[in-house]
Amino acid sequence: MNHRFYNKSNNEKNRILAVIATLSITIIVFSIIISIYSGIYLIGFLIFAITLSIVSPFFDIPSLKKSGRINYYSSLFLTEKPRNGVVKIHGGTLFDYYFVIDRKMNGKQRTDFIIQQYLEGLLSFIEEHKNDNQIKIHGTSYIINERTAEKIGFKSVETDVLQKVILTYNYFNLLISNSIAKKKLAFPNLSKTKTFEAEISQLIERKEYIERLNKSLKRDF
Repeated sequence: MNHRFYNKSNNEKNRILAVIATLSITIIVFSIIISIYSGIYLIGFLIFAITLSIVSPFFDIPSLKKSGRINYYSSLFLTEKPRNGVVKIHGGTLFDYYFVIDRKMNGKQRTDFIIQQYLEGLLSFIEEHKNDNQIKIHGTSYIINERTAEKIGFKSVETDVLQKVILTYNYFNLLISNSIAKKKLAFPNLSKTKTFEAEISQLIERKEYIERLNKSLKRDF
C-alpha cells in the first residue's frame, strides 16, 4: 500500500499530528475570542464544529487502523469490522486523499485513480472473502455513480437518515476532499450521494469485469 503517512516513522507521524492539533486548537481559540468580543457565539460553535470535522480523520483513521477496527485493502479502500454479517466500506477519507493522491495529477487523473484504487481494494476484499457467502457489503459514495456501481455488482439503496445527517455535518470535510479529487474548488452535491450494497456472491460474479476495469484504469498510472 502506497500511503505516505503510514510509510513515515512513528516520530514523523507524531510530529505531523502535533502540528495539526496545534493549528486546530489555535483556530478554535481564536474563534472563541472573536465570539466573546463580538457577542456572536454562533461563530465559535460553527468554527469548532467545522474544524473538528476536518481534522478528525487525521487522528481517527490511524487510531482505528492500529486497533484493527478498520482495514485497508488498497490505499483508498477501507472496511470496518463486520457487524451482523455486514461490512461497511469507505472509498478513502480526507486524510487518505491528502497523503495518497499525487499532487501532479490533473483532475481527471485523480478521479480515475480514486476509482482504480476502489476497484483494486474491492478485488482484494473479494479474494479474501470469496469463501464467505454470507457477507453483505454496504457503502456510500459520491465518486462512483449508480451505473458503474451496478456494473460491478452493487445495487442502489436508500441512504438512511443518520447517514444523511453525518454527511451534512461533514460538508466542509467533503468539500475539501472533493476539491482534492477534482483539483479545483468543487462543492459536493449531497443529493447525488448514493448508498450501495451487494452480496459477496454478486461481486464474485462480476470479478472478471472488475479486473478488466481495474487494469484499464491502472494503465494510466
